[in-house]
Amino acid sequence: MAIKKLDSIFRPKRIALVGVSNNPDSVGGITLRNLVGGGFNGVVYPVNPKREAVFGIPCYPDVKSLPKTPDLAVIMTSAQAVPQLVKDCGEAGIHGVIIMSAGFKESGDEGKKLEAQVKAEKAKFPDMRIIGPNCLGILVPGLNMNVSFASGMPKKGHVAFISQSGALCTSVLDWAYESNIGFSNFVSIGNSMDVSFGDLIDYFGQDPNTKSIVLYVESIADARTFMSAARAFSREKPIIVYKSGRYPESAAAAASHTGAMASEDSIYDAVFRRAGLARVLDFGNIFDFTDLVGRKRIPKGNRLAIVTNAGGPGVMATDSLISMGGKLVNLSEETMQKLNDYLPPFWSHGNPVDVLGDATPQRFARATEIVLEDKKVDAVLVLLTPQAMTDPTATANAIAEMAKNTTKSVMAAWLGGTAMREGIQILNQNGISNYPAPEQAIRAFMTLSDYSENQQMLYETPREVPLSFQYDRNELRKKYLSEVFPKAKILNEDDSKMLVNEYGIATTHPTPAATEDEAVKIAGKKGYPVVLKIYSPDITHKSDVGGVALNIENEEMVRATFRNMIKTAGEKRPDAKIEGVTVQKMVDTKDGIELIIGTKKDPVFGTVMLVGMGGTTAELFKDKRLEFPPLNERLAQQMLKSLKIYPLLKGWRGDAPKNIEKLIEVLIRMSYLAADYPEIEELDINPLIVTPKDVIALDARIVVDEEILASPAKEYSHLVMRPYPESLISDATLRDGTPITLRPIRPEDEPMWLELLGSCSKESIYHRFRYDFYFDSHEVASQFCFIDYDREIAIVAEHEKEDGSKELIGVGRLIADPDVEIMEYAVLITDKWQKKELGYTLTSYCLDIAKSRGIKKLAAETTRDNKPMISVFRKLNFKIRFNEDTTVSVSKLLEPEE
Repeated sequence: MAIKKLDSIFRPKRIALVGVSNNPDSVGGITLRNLVGGGFNGVVYPVNPKREAVFGIPCYPDVKSLPKTPDLAVIMTSAQAVPQLVKDCGEAGIHGVIIMSAGFKESGDEGKKLEAQVKAEKAKFPDMRIIGPNCLGILVPGLNMNVSFASGMPKKGHVAFISQSGALCTSVLDWAYESNIGFSNFVSIGNSMDVSFGDLIDYFGQDPNTKSIVLYVESIADARTFMSAARAFSREKPIIVYKSGRYPESAAAAASHTGAMASEDSIYDAVFRRAGLARVLDFGNIFDFTDLVGRKRIPKGNRLAIVTNAGGPGVMATDSLISMGGKLVNLSEETMQKLNDYLPPFWSHGNPVDVLGDATPQRFARATEIVLEDKKVDAVLVLLTPQAMTDPTATANAIAEMAKNTTKSVMAAWLGGTAMREGIQILNQNGISNYPAPEQAIRAFMTLSDYSENQQMLYETPREVPLSFQYDRNELRKKYLSEVFPKAKILNEDDSKMLVNEYGIATTHPTPAATEDEAVKIAGKKGYPVVLKIYSPDITHKSDVGGVALNIENEEMVRATFRNMIKTAGEKRPDAKIEGVTVQKMVDTKDGIELIIGTKKDPVFGTVMLVGMGGTTAELFKDKRLEFPPLNERLAQQMLKSLKIYPLLKGWRGDAPKNIEKLIEVLIRMSYLAADYPEIEELDINPLIVTPKDVIALDARIVVDEEILASPAKEYSHLVMRPYPESLISDATLRDGTPITLRPIRPEDEPMWLELLGSCSKESIYHRFRYDFYFDSHEVASQFCFIDYDREIAIVAEHEKEDGSKELIGVGRLIADPDVEIMEYAVLITDKWQKKELGYTLTSYCLDIAKSRGIKKLAAETTRDNKPMISVFRKLNFKIRFNEDTTVSVSKLLEPEE
């Protein structure tokens, strides 16, 4: 019920202000004045044992003395008093608390101890939720509720703004008044000791008054909650994020190339991209994006048309657009003809559309309207400069009126000062974003078009890549945990390659040689040419100490190289234990590309994967892409396509294309390895050679997380997203003896899911969805096949046909509330497979899954005429209620598994 309890904070009827004083300029004085003078329709209780009244309002000595229990208590005392006050609130039955007081973890070690005390007191009251400490407060314009010490109230709107910085909050509020932007909720979360970004995304994601969410992030603590909530709602409600602190020197102590390249900021970038968020990189632009999002018109792509009354600004806008990866639309022949028929002969005859300096408001509006009608145009930017015949105010009115008839984005830049003010105000009032410069408009447009494109890419249907493993992965894991990982913090090359190879990634096989003679003997057996590498548990970057020698063609070269390598490495790393060299067969890399792939365990977001340009210059060029396991075919392909060297993989200037299909398979195999081993702190394959025929790892290094090795972690706790739950794959037999497989749905199942629904009658569809459900589109199907296995699980019944092909014949779906306490259940069986007890089999299996996850209650709805499913629910001891309409509600309280 933790998310639902946030109603106590954002929808309170009674508020207690604890620590309020008579000083009108104090935090308490301003907050009280904001509530009482701002039109809040509830009850406000000032609490201060030293005052009889505050500003003429009767004061109470403590929260236990209040005539009625408040929903929300706002604490604004010294930090030292807060732990006891939180305890008092809990004992009084108060479920919502905002702690404005500062002096906690942000102030040093003593503050951290104090915050720990507050947490300990809060833990005694499971129903209590706390925002803060060290926060500005909250504003809910729709309720005229300003529970903060910020002055003024923004207009009511549909943007929820959540910030860890109170100072930024006041700046945004000041800007919002000027720009006429409204908010549904405005939240300063401070240290976010309890209520986190993930909690608030879940809460506002369900709020019908919130259409989009803007985040100012300094750090994220509960990674899985954040990712799960963001992925659940970012598709329906745009989430814009600005992350501060982009360049901490966090990679200095990394033990591998992957560790050094996977910096904190690049990991956050991967988080936001995988969650489907739009990231703002320039602090000042957060206002522009908030504005554009608040106007509720998000471009479908990055194809822009520009309408201007001067050539210069049009060129500036074009330069910015192209430099940021946007597209200047080539207008269709039909659009060009319409413009030729309407505009004066000397217009620009292209995009940007220069309507000339003498353009009337009507000419501006009609030209913009014509351009918007072009199907290739995603958005239009209207640029106006103050010329002798220009009427900025009348033009703003004309553009505003025209924009009412389109669903596409219309942006404006009224360039100038005083003469533009009235026109800008008209644009703002009519939902058209105005920017002081063309470049700002372009940045806003590109960020939101990137968001739109990212959303589409996230839900592209992946191809199935059949994978098989030579060994049982569970048995393999037991072997490595008991025999290999305890050997050393940094595994040697041979042990590292052995694990990589056993996951189906081809490697070269090095053989250690302690002496010069051993190296010669091994080289002779492997066959020349060979590669020699320094063999030391203390040296990770071998090239840095002269520890790699390639293309050694005979015995004399082996002996000379051995002596020189041992000598050089000893001089450069006198502290290192050098055990000799390794010898391996030289791989022909003439037509190959060097890549690096690897994993790193981030302390917040867990294991992250990297692919990029490899070799000794990997860290210099930093051509890389990060993603989180698990990967599918589409995600792996997107990782590769984002690299600057991707054209080389495709075949550059006559070179043969490399084996990208095999490379994608290698990335997916690596993601399995990453998911299976929380004990791996870092894993590096560099270089990974990709040739037209094959993909092979020439070097590998694994760094062991000794802490996890000593104290095993909970399954998949090192992953920010739950991987495909293979443990839920189960065989079953129907009443007539037909064997089927029950398993979780996958994104790759989309074609079969569409076939399943296509084979159902209208009656079956209605029983499942209770309306005439239109399913035959990728946009709809992806919502049912791309799921978060944390809070949603769909179990499909798969049947193998006589010709060996497979089909889906039924699906049961469980969807949890944000608190993961109650799950809604729905089931669909294709008509051909009804009356075979498949509904009972699926429902019973889903019931077991819900129990195993600790769900407290399972609920479902159907219709009175769906007698087979009502019979199934009755057999499984569901409580059944026939409603006054034609619906039937069923529910079952679940006992936790022993």
